[in-house]
Amino acid sequence: MIRHIVFFTARDAADLPEIETGLNLLSGIPHARHFEVRPNLRADRLSNADVDFVVYAEFDSEADLAAYKAHPLYQASIDRVKPLRDTRIAADIAAS
Repeated sequence: MIRHIVFFTARDAADLPEIETGLNLLSGIPHARHFEVRPNLRADRLSNADVDFVVYAEFDSEADLAAYKAHPLYQASIDRVKPLRDTRIAADIAAS
C-alpha cells in the first residue's frame, strides 16, 4: 500500500475556501482506497510550517497512484488550486 500525503499553504487566507473546493475535486477519482482533505488544526506548537490543508490518500499500488495522477480531475484540481497556493509539499511512502 502507498500513502500519499500532500501539504498546502495558501497565498491569501481569503482563498482558503476555493483551495479546499479545488482539492476536494480529487475525491471524485476512483483509484484511491481512502481519500480525505482536512484543514490543519495547528495543534503542534513546535511546527514552523504554516500548513493550511493536508491531502491524505491510500492506494493499493504504485499503478493505482499513477492512475490517480493521470485522471482528468487531478489536472482540474491543479488548475484550480495552483494559482492560489504558495507551497505544496508531497510525500509518497510505502506502508509497512
